[in-house]
Amino acid sequence: MHVNFLEIVAAFMVLFAIIDIPGSIPIILDIKSRTGDIEPLKATLAASFIFFAFLFIGSPLLGVFGIDVSSFAIAGSFIIFLIGMEMVLGIEIFRYYSKGGGSIVPIAFPLIAGAGSITTILSIKAEYQTINIFIALVLNMIIVYLVLRLTSKFEKILGPSGLLILKKFFGVILLAIAVRLFLTNTGIVLPNAR
Repeated sequence: MHVNFLEIVAAFMVLFAIIDIPGSIPIILDIKSRTGDIEPLKATLAASFIFFAFLFIGSPLLGVFGIDVSSFAIAGSFIIFLIGMEMVLGIEIFRYYSKGGGSIVPIAFPLIAGAGSITTILSIKAEYQTINIFIALVLNMIIVYLVLRLTSKFEKILGPSGLLILKKFFGVILLAIAVRLFLTNTGIVLPNAR
């Protein structure tokens, strides 16, 4: 187990795309208007706890059900694909929040640490070393905290068009990630793959 800068960057980008905290700003603002103030530190710590729990004990937990990481990665690729389609097409496949939430529910879970991001953590363990995913997660959680602190300012800076562009851009990245995860874990090689 060693620190690899390229793996950290790759894992960071995958997690940044799937957590999609910039794309969640409109949802966070909506939740904030319904539930009052959001506690950024509380939400970030709760989401971090969920992520780190799945990073370190996710595989043994899967073993209890007789599922290997590659099989979970393939299943995860379908979820990531659907989330990407949701972002690109502007449709709602998954429900991100329910009434009466707050900093923990629905912000920390399921908005930040949702099914897609948890699946992604378990899926990328098949490709990257745990230490590199851990560092990438810590960096992402710092960004999550900062975005939660500055949500209203981001909305003013980016505007509706900027937020929409970010969402579409990261949606396309997620689609590509889903295809790669599927191909890597099934062993299928595309004819023109390099």
